[in-house]
Parts: sequence; C-alpha cells; structure tokens
Amino acid sequence: MAILNLCKAEDVAPGESLLVELDDCPPLAVFNVAGEFFVINDTCSHGDASLCDGEIEDGEVECPWHNAKFCIKTGKALTFPAVEPQKTYKTRVEDGTVSIDV
Repeated sequence: MAILNLCKAEDVAPGESLLVELDDCPPLAVFNVAGEFFVINDTCSHGDASLCDGEIEDGEVECPWHNAKFCIKTGKALTFPAVEPQKTYKTRVEDGTVSIDV
C-alpha cells in the first residue's frame, strides 16, 4: 500500500474542505472536522457535483446540487436522493502533511 500526500494540514481550516486533484486519482475532498482530517471522493455519488462546494455541518456534507447528505467520517449516504456511499480513505497527518493510503 502506498501513501499519497495531499496537502498541508494548515491549508484546511476547521469546518472547511479542500479539493485535491491529482493524476491517476479521482478528485478528492479533504475535510477538517474539529481538527480531525477525513478524505472522501469529491464527486457526489448521485451526480457530478463537487462536495467541496457543499455545506459542512456536524460531521456531514451536503451536496450543493440535490441536497443529499453524507457522513464525512464514513462516507455513508444519509439522505435521499443519494443512496450510494462516498469512497473513504484511511487518512493521516504527519509532520503537518495530510496523506492517505492508496
């Protein structure tokens, strides 16, 4: 398993997200939930909307297109119209860098 560095932790304020686009990888959303970092696929499982453009509240992100909500920690689809979960990644912060296992 490889480690993929995504961004500096300081680039994502608490309660915010950051879109990361890398070669050979789907667009990723990096979330800072009260100082804890999570990474999920950025493209909504229901449509092509960027979840980084959605509202973040109580550990959930709301899709800006159809208002589907997802759990940031687990990727679980919480509200209709989304029924498919978002892919999640094991996330770590070391030496101020947010990375995932791929």
